[in-house]
Amino acid sequence: MSDEHEHGWHGENALTVAPSKPKLKHPPKYRVLMMNDDYTPMDFVIEVLQDLFSMGHDSATKTMMQVHREGKAPCGLYTYEIAEAKVEQANSYAQQHGHPLQCTMEEE
Repeated sequence: MSDEHEHGWHGENALTVAPSKPKLKHPPKYRVLMMNDDYTPMDFVIEVLQDLFSMGHDSATKTMMQVHREGKAPCGLYTYEIAEAKVEQANSYAQQHGHPLQCTMEEE
């Protein structure tokens, strides 16, 4: 009798090892922040928050007031590429309209 039969390592008795699934990490998130300045009109800030960050009017107004009172406020949490694009869109849009409004991003 062979060793295979004695140890049960053949046919239906064969052991199979499932490959382990790699543990996937979620990509880091980045917070887009809007910074206060003394020149950009409040209505324009609300417009940017609604159009570029998909906020409703009430949420945009609250965020605008937070920017005004605290010097900055979060506009959203995104993956790096999306956060980077949002910052570029907001800054470019403000510049095109003659406003010094600035957004930045930071890792969460």
